[in-house]
Amino acid sequence: MALSWRSWLANEGSKHLFLFFWLSLNVWLFGKTFLLYNQGLQYYYLHQMLGLGLCVSRASASVLNLNCCLVLLPMCRVLLAFLRGSQKVASKKTRRLLDKSKTFHVTCGVTICIFSVLHVAAHLVNALNFSENYSEEFVTLNAANYRGEDPRKLLFATVPGLTGVIMVLVLFLMCTASTYAIRVSNYDIFWYTHNLFFVFYMLLMLHVSGGVLKYQTNLEEHPPGCFNPNKTLQQNLTVPKVFEELFPDYTTEPFPGDLPVPEPFVQNSFVRVCSEEPKFQSHFPETWFWISGPLCLYCVERLYRYIRSNKPVTITSVISHPSNVLEVRMMKDDFEARPGQYVILHCPRVSALESHPFTLTMCPTDTKATFGVHLKVVGDWTERFRDLLLLHSNQDTEILPIFQQRRYPKLYVDGPFGSPFEEALNYEVSLCVAGGIGVTPFASVLNTLLDDWKCYKLRRLYFIWVCRDIESFRWFADLLCMLHSKLWQENRPDYINIQLYLSQTDGIQKIIGEKYQALNSRLLIGRPRWKLLFDDIAKCNRRKTIGVFCCGPNKISKILHKLSNSSNSYGTRFEYNKESFS
Repeated sequence: MALSWRSWLANEGSKHLFLFFWLSLNVWLFGKTFLLYNQGLQYYYLHQMLGLGLCVSRASASVLNLNCCLVLLPMCRVLLAFLRGSQKVASKKTRRLLDKSKTFHVTCGVTICIFSVLHVAAHLVNALNFSENYSEEFVTLNAANYRGEDPRKLLFATVPGLTGVIMVLVLFLMCTASTYAIRVSNYDIFWYTHNLFFVFYMLLMLHVSGGVLKYQTNLEEHPPGCFNPNKTLQQNLTVPKVFEELFPDYTTEPFPGDLPVPEPFVQNSFVRVCSEEPKFQSHFPETWFWISGPLCLYCVERLYRYIRSNKPVTITSVISHPSNVLEVRMMKDDFEARPGQYVILHCPRVSALESHPFTLTMCPTDTKATFGVHLKVVGDWTERFRDLLLLHSNQDTEILPIFQQRRYPKLYVDGPFGSPFEEALNYEVSLCVAGGIGVTPFASVLNTLLDDWKCYKLRRLYFIWVCRDIESFRWFADLLCMLHSKLWQENRPDYINIQLYLSQTDGIQKIIGEKYQALNSRLLIGRPRWKLLFDDIAKCNRRKTIGVFCCGPNKISKILHKLSNSSNSYGTRFEYNKESFS
């Protein structure tokens, strides 16, 4: 059971503990700000006018400031790739936390949505209270112009109100378009609406500059609830008895009974006398301090990425593989990448604004400058991209020398960026599980091992690939055969354990063939028996830490995740990693 706890802590526990810490931090910040506005003397008169609406609106605003500040940091991909690849983060556990950047981004986004609802509800109450509790004694404190003013004017005829309404609409579009159903069915909607974040931040800058909520600046000269004998008071209101005894000359003047006299100032017939009228001032927009740093960092990074990717790549070859898979090989000056990383492709002729991430299946080395990606043709973007590259060619394979190549469309590459699969070579034993096109992250790992495997920590690799049709294995059959042959020649046949699973038996007669004889014996029909597989790996690697890497359907991912957290009798610990583009 202790081992099970350690596995859970290594795989999922750290994320859960961090989320618990993050939730606690937000609740603490909300409570601290709530008490400040509920008990702070500088907000006494404003609190008397607005009640709990003031406290809730300001407390939720402080939480929104924190999350709007940090939600951009997980999207700084260059920064994350630098931290992962540098010696600044030497701990493997810390580097694995960087893989949770998308989870942290989503957590901040959900927190923004929840506290935005509280913030909007509180300000709706505040708008109503500004109208109903209008006081001519504190004209500068009022957002309304007169008692009974339509609260809708405060919402639609003021800068803070109008920007707030537009921000709610923008946030609603971004949140709804971020749901799993919309992202899967129409990624374009998600991509375009998510880029409205820039509009959101510009509106946020304007929203906080309105200065609707104010605090008292002269507490020494005018303590809340003090008595000013030189002030002309409202009529038809009686003076409290305590003031009649202390100031008999002013007993004919009424006192604003709607403002209670605080207990701390009335004890033993003692009343503080104020020397001047209360003065109110708007807060400096603290939100600017919160978001200016991350927003500038993000903008600088985007500018750097634009400059870095401004020069188009040279497409050296385009290969059409079975099952609607396209391979694109490219060259670019000074391009460096590590196995497991991914790039973002942008083709202006396909879409002027859209760009999509693809895992590198071939990385440049000291001997060759070529790098490549495999992409599954699904959706409008990949279909248009394929048509532009192949020009409706019926040939299955099209490789042309550089001096004879056709005029391909301009293609820009942004990256590379880090992913969990960079760690596959940093374990002594790794288990790589791919489902269909999910094999692409492991292709770059296999290509790297083909060049030289001795310089890495990895000493045994379990490679499991599950496909629905036999033709899919042809995507990387040549690579697997070359690696298998190389390891046999170097007397290390146990270095890699290849298992290919065909989940559907239709067309099994077209089995890989004589060319790939080495893979025929490793081709199995059906689905892997994951529990037996994990037990066998644990038995062969006692008391070792094994890296588990998965890129495939969620069903397989959940099974592997659960098994990685399970205990075993061999002292073997599994650390789970999953591909997740940020």
